[in-house]
Amino acid sequence: MLTLRHKGQGLVEYAFILMLVAVVVVVVVALLGPVVGNMYSQIVVQI
Repeated sequence: MLTLRHKGQGLVEYAFILMLVAVVVVVVVALLGPVVGNMYSQIVVQI
């Protein structure tokens, strides 16, 4: 039988996983943002 404490623990674990995913996404976008922007600019110039 799950108690309220165990349900809260599961929610906290899901929150930590969600925060980790959000941090990874922000880092990837920060690192790859300029590269993607430059590629887009080159494509526009060639068109």
